[in-house]
Amino acid sequence: MKISTKGRYGLRAMVDLAVHSNGEHVSLGSVAERQKISMNYLEQVFANLRKAGLVKSIEGAQGGYILAHEPSAIKVGDVLRVLEGKLSVIDSAKMNNMDQKSIQYCIKTLVWDKIEESIQQVVDSVTLEDLVNEYKRLNGSDTVMYFI
Repeated sequence: MKISTKGRYGLRAMVDLAVHSNGEHVSLGSVAERQKISMNYLEQVFANLRKAGLVKSIEGAQGGYILAHEPSAIKVGDVLRVLEGKLSVIDSAKMNNMDQKSIQYCIKTLVWDKIEESIQQVVDSVTLEDLVNEYKRLNGSDTVMYFI
């Protein structure tokens, strides 16, 4: 399985939105500029995210995008499945009618199925909030300032 540019850029843009929104709508242009992603490409990505109910949009001069849910409620898997489809290492439709005594079936159950379970577990255990917190930690913006 390989995550496409759409999935990688879309996840970056969603984290950017979570970092910079502060409850306000964020222009797609500002996300594109910060992330160095084509505005036209992001428009296509965000159209899919909006249809899936992960972001909300407001048109006009003060418009932009905002997350449709709290960052803690949006999993990486939610974003990737919208943009990539099923996260699978093999085409399982081709495996439906196989002989359960075959080598192919043995490999499917002991290797491919376990890889897929691991992928699902990882992408469903990390939220946008986790990514935002890690981003802030790496950039030193999660530290509390004490003034005396």
